[in-house]
Amino acid sequence: MIEVRDLETMDRSALAALWTRTFKRPVPARMSQPMQRRFLAHAVQVARFGDLPPAIATRLDRIAAGSERKASPALKPGARLLRTWNGVTHVVDVEPDGFRWNGARHRSLSAIARAITGARWSGPRFFGLMTELDQNEQGGGRKRTGSAVRSGGHR
Repeated sequence: MIEVRDLETMDRSALAALWTRTFKRPVPARMSQPMQRRFLAHAVQVARFGDLPPAIATRLDRIAAGSERKASPALKPGARLLRTWNGVTHVVDVEPDGFRWNGARHRSLSAIARAITGARWSGPRFFGLMTELDQNEQGGGRKRTGSAVRSGGHR
């Protein structure tokens, strides 16, 4: 059985032969060798370890099609969020039942973002937890006047 590491040393003709055996058709015209190696590496891994469970494959298809948004990263208790706004660095600690900022407990990041800025902000957006794609979907292409840093771990 071929190993993924073997793909790196294969020349164009060996890759093409493996492609034809694996996918039962010739390599698509103009497909680069690095791209061939990626597809073949996936096929080798699937043959060895099995494919994704159907539910996960279906969900990934929905995400790729844009019909399901990716979730914001899960924040675990002990994580600390840092956000500089108008020259002041704000520290928010993630707790099991909410968030702690300036010594007070808050139920949501959005409430903290509103308290800091005086405006209605999405808390995950304000603290830099949303992906660039999420921000563009929600009109977040605006310039921000602060910086956000997320750190994990315990205090």
